[in-house]
Amino acid sequence: MIPATADHTSALFDGIAPVYDRVNTVVSAGTDRFWRARVRKALPPGDALRVLDVATGTGEIAFELLRSPRVAEVVGVDPAAQMLAMAERKAKTIPRGGDVRFQQMDAIALAFDDASFDVVTVAFGVRNMTDPVAALRELRRVLRPGGRLLVLEFSLPASALVRGPFLVYFRHVLPRVGGWISGKEDAYRYLNRSVEGFPYGEDFAEILRNVGLRDVRFDPLSLGIATLYQGSAP
Repeated sequence: MIPATADHTSALFDGIAPVYDRVNTVVSAGTDRFWRARVRKALPPGDALRVLDVATGTGEIAFELLRSPRVAEVVGVDPAAQMLAMAERKAKTIPRGGDVRFQQMDAIALAFDDASFDVVTVAFGVRNMTDPVAALRELRRVLRPGGRLLVLEFSLPASALVRGPFLVYFRHVLPRVGGWISGKEDAYRYLNRSVEGFPYGEDFAEILRNVGLRDVRFDPLSLGIATLYQGSAP
């Protein structure tokens, strides 16, 4: 895994907070909306679900989850203050915005009691954490017995026919487009470096098992560009 420095990573995301959502939609050609919907559809059975969204950023996953009538509350946490400020502004403009609250917090030290949440989600954030394995243990800790962890992360396509063109786009086109919109090309060059150095597929699934999750499964999305991982707390 590529280690991340907390202050550097927070500063990087704070610097692109005003255009973060727009860049994501442009560089993914709108596929980011499909990925978020897949997370919502993977919610476990039950009503009045209490959800923790870690590395919530501008709150897009949190807001997507509130589209489910089975979700009672979402708590979004992130170490980047400007990203959270964007999330809070957006919450005032959406239906059910009062059912989400945001807190500045590092995933490696969550200020919640054991077994506090029915669901924990994290989208495109594990690889940015200072100690991903320790953070995953924290996510496991705050899950109630039988609760579900949902992790959405980038991955590399298994097919060589897809992987080759994808890497060309990921390494050369995406940073330039992201840099053109945001004015911060380095932030988007960090993206491909962090993704290519991070475990995915069965390797990441094994990490989830090792932190104490059971019934771990993973589903590649969009030809393997992203993967949705699921695991349950015993």
